[in-house]
Amino acid sequence: MFSVLGVAVTAAYHVVSAFDQALAPLAGGLAAAAAIVMFTVAVRLLLLPLSYYAIRGQASQARLAPQVQALRQRHAGHPDRLQRELAALYQREGSGMLAGCLPLLLQLPFLSVMYTLFRSATVGGRPNSLLRHDLFGAALGSHWLSGPGPLSAQGAVFFGLFALLAAAGWLAARVTRALAARQPAVAPAPGQPVPTVPPGQAGGLMGWVARVLPFTTVAVAAVMPLAAGLYLLTTTAWAAAERMVLGRRLAPGRCVRNAENRGLAPTAEELSAARRVIMVNGVDSK
Repeated sequence: MFSVLGVAVTAAYHVVSAFDQALAPLAGGLAAAAAIVMFTVAVRLLLLPLSYYAIRGQASQARLAPQVQALRQRHAGHPDRLQRELAALYQREGSGMLAGCLPLLLQLPFLSVMYTLFRSATVGGRPNSLLRHDLFGAALGSHWLSGPGPLSAQGAVFFGLFALLAAAGWLAARVTRALAARQPAVAPAPGQPVPTVPPGQAGGLMGWVARVLPFTTVAVAAVMPLAAGLYLLTTTAWAAAERMVLGRRLAPGRCVRNAENRGLAPTAEELSAARRVIMVNGVDSK
């Protein structure tokens, strides 16, 4: 086993085992599965600051979508000029074309560790005691198509996992669309065309990834051990709840109220920009 991955797997083994022992008096035979859930929650809490900045970056991309579309229309025949203009726009607004990627990418090492942990007969030179545990009769190290197969009690546990993953993915995608629809558009500069971006369709590349990615977890879980599927289910459900809570905290109206509470009056430039947003969105200021 690769040394760095081996160290990470050994550390995860001790953490999950500690959770298992702590939860055993309460959860009984479900302690190991509950320990995986607790381990996942600990990982998500560790990544919470990055998730906050990622959601803020995705909200920024949703706001900038009309300007991005206007630049694409204006420089359709000049890709180099388009890239320079987009880079300048994102730099000016403190965003980026791949805003929000980091938390998604950081999930991959943890998923790889969980996958390897429940594929290894030994960890740190000793037998992997976690492989002796199960969830409703299905071993945590089992696969959907292995052993008794999909048409068995083990297969029923996997089908339940797939159904919960699909529901969590649907919820995550719905939350993402709702947050994108609530983001006010930033008006293009004077002289630029005013494109029409349907509500909920803004957000650029990362908005599309954030809407589609939760559903791919079902396919991933179908080829991974049951324990890794539990990790995916927990992290997908957490991501949906996290996006809902942080999205509300980053909502434009709340930000304005917070600024008012701090006694921060808008500048003339901010008022002018707000008027342009109102004109673009067709909102009656009265």
